Amino acid sequence: MTFWQKIKMGLARFMEGRHGADNLGMFTLISGLVISLLSSFTGIPLLSFIGLALYVVTLFRMLSRNQEKRFAENRKYIELTSGWKKKSSQFVKRMKNRKDYKYFKCPNCKVLLRLKRGCGEKEITCVRCQHKFKQKA
Repeated sequence: MTFWQKIKMGLARFMEGRHGADNLGMFTLISGLVISLLSSFTGIPLLSFIGLALYVVTLFRMLSRNQEKRFAENRKYIELTSGWKKKSSQFVKRMKNRKDYKYFKCPNCKVLLRLKRGCGEKEITCVRCQHKFKQKA
């Protein structure tokens, strides 16, 4: 067994039963990096302290053996960010397809609908609430 294989096996044994990296951990790590870079450019010592605190939180979460609490924290983070991520990905999709489709909301339930451009005025039935209305593409 080579030296590096021994190091790898030792780290694997050390990390057994520990939480490791997850979405919240990666967010705190990247946030700490960005804030540390900002502090080096601006020279504000408070930002440096905040970046260091985020690194400590990341290490604490990764090395923690309390799996249940870390999973609960990560689940809550995912619940908080999933709506924002979904809206931003839908916005990007709308921007890519803006030449082919016209996007609009149902006047009754506010669900987002689309209509192929160039098809003229159509009577549309909302897929969610079955409300009928006219829309021009």
